[in-house]
Amino acid sequence: MTVKQQWMVVLGIVAVLAGGAFIASRVLEDELTSITVGSDAPGFAVQTLDPTPTMKTLTDYRGDVVVLNIWATWCIPCRTEMPSMEALYKQLGPKGLRIVAVSVDNAGEEQKIRDFVKEYDLTFEVLHDAAGTIQGLYRTTGVPETFVFDRQGVIRKKWIGADDWNSDGNRRLLEQLLAQPAP
Repeated sequence: MTVKQQWMVVLGIVAVLAGGAFIASRVLEDELTSITVGSDAPGFAVQTLDPTPTMKTLTDYRGDVVVLNIWATWCIPCRTEMPSMEALYKQLGPKGLRIVAVSVDNAGEEQKIRDFVKEYDLTFEVLHDAAGTIQGLYRTTGVPETFVFDRQGVIRKKWIGADDWNSDGNRRLLEQLLAQPAP
């Protein structure tokens, strides 16, 4: 094989690899993009805990400042942070803050979730995603994981693990977002 032929083989291999990488990036685009502060919140569809469940989607919250918490009843850090979320909601809910807690407990555990809500005396919205689809959409690494959206649906904070949601810093951030005009 001549040097020219060797280079043609090398160029052919490079072209095939580049084409494969391009195609893979298009096919796997959703899996390769990260969900970070400044990105648009991915849409979701999860069920209410009503006796006749209905679907709630991200569009139901457009124009609102939202704290989206992904959690589970068996999660100890989730249990730790829920009282601070309730305290935050009592303070800023009347100003328009929406807290949406999406349980990723398994199907058939709706009563367990209702009991949790009652035990912690939660008054904000609690939804259920038995399939755990929201975890894939938001690329969570576990529970709890929380996202703060502004009125335009842009992620302004992402937090992995439990947090004191009623802390001065979190309240200041949310008050700033609530002060922005609705679109």
